[in-house]
Amino acid sequence: MLPWILEVGKVDINNKVALVLGSVKGIGRGIGLALAKEGASLVLTRHDWQESFWEMEEEFHKTGARFEIVDVDLLDPAGVADLARRIEDRFGCLDILVNNIERGGWPAVHGPYVEEQWDLEMATTLKAKRWVFDAVFPLLKRSRDGVVVNFSSIAAIVGRSGCAAPLFNEGYSAANRGVSLLTETWARMGAPNVRVNEIMLGVFETRHAQGTRGWEEVLTDDEKRAVVARTLIGRTGRIEDAVKALLFIIRDAPYMTGSVIRLDGGFVLGGEAVPPMPVGVVGV
Repeated sequence: MLPWILEVGKVDINNKVALVLGSVKGIGRGIGLALAKEGASLVLTRHDWQESFWEMEEEFHKTGARFEIVDVDLLDPAGVADLARRIEDRFGCLDILVNNIERGGWPAVHGPYVEEQWDLEMATTLKAKRWVFDAVFPLLKRSRDGVVVNFSSIAAIVGRSGCAAPLFNEGYSAANRGVSLLTETWARMGAPNVRVNEIMLGVFETRHAQGTRGWEEVLTDDEKRAVVARTLIGRTGRIEDAVKALLFIIRDAPYMTGSVIRLDGGFVLGGEAVPPMPVGVVGV
């Protein structure tokens, strides 16, 4: 009976139309490839990291899935509006939005803030998410079961403090705190047919750990060890961790909306040990 129960309410991704932002490499590409494996039709955006364009195209061609790559600057509202029109013209609706766009300047890499860096972090991490959602929301409402997944960071909680201080700037942290407000507002707007949830990432490969300039070239071994030591699971996040969480939200959580999954391996809770229970004085 249990296997039957586990299948109840599952959402079939096959033939769904998914828009995956920031899919040229890293977590975005991993998510796109996973959705392709599930049979989704994909719209994939890219702008930066041109040296990875060819590899991206090869990876998605190998899946045999139907996909379209759109070169678009998501900081340009006109470009975002054109993206929405292209989706409507080709597919007529949108079932899944993976709002995976962000920009965070590491204090350890960039040093003291300049206004341009602050503005870029705010515009990319927060503002662009909003304009994309606004442009495609009418298409999501045409879906019988629309899903939006916003990606954010635990920078919203820890900010530039402790062993995370070399990783997270204040602008990036503030922008990520704003993402949760968008998640809650959009969940109200989308109900009951468009679910909106958020995955708040910890220190992940290709984002703030392995595969980034800051981790590979700037942080000292002691600084890296401090990050891992604070993480209860004892390692940094992997792309497959983010993929599994996203697939859970889409396929297995039809009753969940307006929620935040903190996928950080216990980083936020780390650093504070639980001491043995004291003997107490009652009855002594």
